[in-house]
Amino acid sequence: MGTAISLDLADDLPAATLHDLAEETFGWLREVDARFSTYREDSEVCRLDRGELPLAEASADLRAVLERCADLWAATDGYFDAYATGRLDPSGYVKGWSAQVASDRLVAAGAANHCLNAGGDVVVRGLSPTREAWRIGVAHPWNPMATCLVLAGSDLAVATSGVQHRGQHVRDPRRGEPARGLRSVTVVGADLGVADAYATAAVAMGEAGVGWLDRLTDHRHAVVTDDARLLHSTHLPLTD
Repeated sequence: MGTAISLDLADDLPAATLHDLAEETFGWLREVDARFSTYREDSEVCRLDRGELPLAEASADLRAVLERCADLWAATDGYFDAYATGRLDPSGYVKGWSAQVASDRLVAAGAANHCLNAGGDVVVRGLSPTREAWRIGVAHPWNPMATCLVLAGSDLAVATSGVQHRGQHVRDPRRGEPARGLRSVTVVGADLGVADAYATAAVAMGEAGVGWLDRLTDHRHAVVTDDARLLHSTHLPLTD
């Protein structure tokens, strides 16, 4: 789906095992791309959107994702909307969800210490190769070569939505126009799919998204507004 993905496996396992784990991870993500990409005419998402694939014949993964998107639509008062662009596009959930599934599979396979970065949405488990907490840089919304915050943690899902890489691609589903007010939103939680969707929803809300994020007791956040104000949760796991 046009996303660069990197994987850092930090367990002391045989090289062949690490290679197989990496291959399985990227194989899963290629499978997700084939099924969910809005850029591939033959993907399930595109075929379903065109009416060529009945929902009852869609894969279990696609049906589960659409059900979760409906739940997130309700949880965000309609601001996370898989149809915000006028066509089916669950990418705001799928990228984080697929990375979270990959991370859970790695843990189940014995790779309890790793970092998976899917286009800036990051899930870290266990410890880094230095046996310390992982450090996650949040991209600066005006300077792609810099960070505006650095987080540290051992079991975190960190999702960022904004205009850094794709311009104003998030739409306010109520106005039908590109969202404005928040340049970048980072959400930190336990599940990357949910964090990704919440970050997208907050951007779509504009400045009202800050208050909405403040009310999420099980997530933390950092926001950069269009006028360059940096706002963040009190207990955000910041490091130097």
